[in-house]
Amino acid sequence: MDLQGTDLLERAKAWIEQDPDPVTRSELQELVDTNNLDEIGDRFAGRLQFGTAGLRGALGAGPNRMNRVIVAQAAAGLAAYLLSSTSHNSGESPSVVVGYDARHNSAVFASDTAEIMAGAGVVAHLLPVCLPTPVLAFAIRHLGVSAGVMVTASHNPPQDNGYKVYLADSSQIVPPADSDISDQIDAVGPVHDLPRSQDYIRLGNDVADAYIDAVAALPTGTARDIVAVYTPMHGVGRDTFVEAVKRTGFPPVHIVPAQAEPDPDFPTVAFPNPEEPGAMDLALKLASEVAADIIVANDPDADRCAVGVRDGESYRMLSGDQVGSLLGDFMLRRGITGTYAASIVSSSVLGVQAAAYGQPFVQTLTGFKWIGKISTLAFGYEEALGYSVAPHIARDKDGVSAIIRILELAAELKAEGQTINDRLNDIAREHGLYATGQLTVRVEDLSIIANAMQSLRSTPPTVLGGLTVESFDDLADGFEGLPPTDGIRLGLEGGARIICRPSGTEAKLKCYLEVIVPVHDSITAARAEGQRSLDALKKDLAVALGLTTP
Repeated sequence: MDLQGTDLLERAKAWIEQDPDPVTRSELQELVDTNNLDEIGDRFAGRLQFGTAGLRGALGAGPNRMNRVIVAQAAAGLAAYLLSSTSHNSGESPSVVVGYDARHNSAVFASDTAEIMAGAGVVAHLLPVCLPTPVLAFAIRHLGVSAGVMVTASHNPPQDNGYKVYLADSSQIVPPADSDISDQIDAVGPVHDLPRSQDYIRLGNDVADAYIDAVAALPTGTARDIVAVYTPMHGVGRDTFVEAVKRTGFPPVHIVPAQAEPDPDFPTVAFPNPEEPGAMDLALKLASEVAADIIVANDPDADRCAVGVRDGESYRMLSGDQVGSLLGDFMLRRGITGTYAASIVSSSVLGVQAAAYGQPFVQTLTGFKWIGKISTLAFGYEEALGYSVAPHIARDKDGVSAIIRILELAAELKAEGQTINDRLNDIAREHGLYATGQLTVRVEDLSIIANAMQSLRSTPPTVLGGLTVESFDDLADGFEGLPPTDGIRLGLEGGARIICRPSGTEAKLKCYLEVIVPVHDSITAARAEGQRSLDALKKDLAVALGLTTP
């Protein structure tokens, strides 16, 4: 056996010795016993890196997977960071609240975190059952703790799990906290030597009840007549959302039966993400059966929401940008003042809307962690179905409160004899039609993404979709005061723009396209023109990225 193979086997045996999970111990032991060096090599090729998105990866044994060893190291590193940080009050022990979703191993990852935190001297609170991510984000300020941990992989495939970290302001971590925590994680020794304690606080239902009360206080007015179909996408949003609907006085929603219960295998969908093709088919079918006014959905941890509307005799899902412009318009018309914000890959229409009402607008990098850091935030969104309609509840995206606002808007429009489509058309007539779309490529080989980005950088196009490329910005150098990130922005004539970037959470290349079409007479004609322009851009962009041939 060569030295590399010997080293791999020794590393695997050392990992087995510290692993508290009999399932992953057995899994790795079998690989050792069968001398499966290729698979062991993949498990030990690297380590799941802790960053601003926390941790996320496939479940399994080894440092390149999500498992109890990785979680224990993360908990111990975060505890060390909190204990050394000056962010907590002098003389008081730092504190943390831990939540979890219904994915495989989420509950045990959460209890491991609470035990290790308590063993390290951090006051730990554990939420009582699997609950939405927004409840955890709310709990941080509600309890006045130093940090929060949510065990979730959000809308990732069933084999994944993850670990999301918040600090005391209830927003996700950003640099330099991510690298500081990562350094502490790297310094953690064998996890079987870590002190553990059962002396943590297991919370009751009062935190979730307080969150629902805060959400239920949002709607005003009397319009409540609305027929809605809802799916929690096999996730944890149902009970919290249904109770919020009840307390706000809306009629009970029609829940998609096959997707109602939490199920970590997500059996009815290829990917448990409302954006993915086919994921909303059951909801669309139920909407036709009950003649729904609106369709609403959460992703599995309920921090995102999707919206569908009646379109003639059928139904269609709205884009994240359309929902963002609707919610922004709703809040601006309500006189809600403060900063309106959207990520750089989202539509630019919110900035135009905010300016029309004399409110400031801020553009941030991709990721709600950046939006949540805006101290004067009134409303923020990103096109990937993330919305903050109540920053005082949590400084993170919140799919439950966002749907309550959508129900309120839909009911008010219905009482006036209008629809969501009508309001979208009014916004387009007022500000122009901001048509957005995506070119998304899911890959097995990550080099495809790197090669595509390099192709765009080395040979920038001069014309795309018949539109002249007027500017090229490599976001790695920063853009308009934003921190550097891996992405490229192309500015085209007529205000159109394209942004290409690797996904931060999945093996995808994502390109975000926007064109602006003036609305002169026919809104239908403007939408058709916008779609033709987007289709032409997608075709030429795929060639420029080296993904297709001319």
